[in-house]
Amino acid sequence: MVSDTIISRFTGPLPASAAADRTILGGPLYPSAEVLELLKAGESAIRVWTRKCTADMQKLALDPDDLVELIGQAVSAGRFIGAEWCRQNPFGPWAACDAYSLIRQERMAAACRDMPMEYYLKFAIGKTGKILLLVSCHLS
Repeated sequence: MVSDTIISRFTGPLPASAAADRTILGGPLYPSAEVLELLKAGESAIRVWTRKCTADMQKLALDPDDLVELIGQAVSAGRFIGAEWCRQNPFGPWAACDAYSLIRQERMAAACRDMPMEYYLKFAIGKTGKILLLVSCHLS
């Protein structure tokens, strides 16, 4: 059974089909001040919402504190890319998400120097307004 449940605070008309455009015009949907306020609670405010995001976090060796830092930097100094509808899985609930790109310098041990790394992050604030659902967190 396909779900039409929306678990993000932002609601609106869902895409007509899986192949339809998922873009949400306008945005960001979630003001940076509100996201930063949520992040003050630390890792307890973040839920990794998709399996792919969990796998990407493991691949990048990111811990919950890293996520708090990355999301905070993204909304403060990153570039807003756009907003779109995302699904947890092909039959799961929907969330209206903001996507950001963040470039930051990181130490690369193999190269013995700092290098720019570009992250792509996509998240939504949950319906209750108390948690942030992380949909994507990977290198661009």
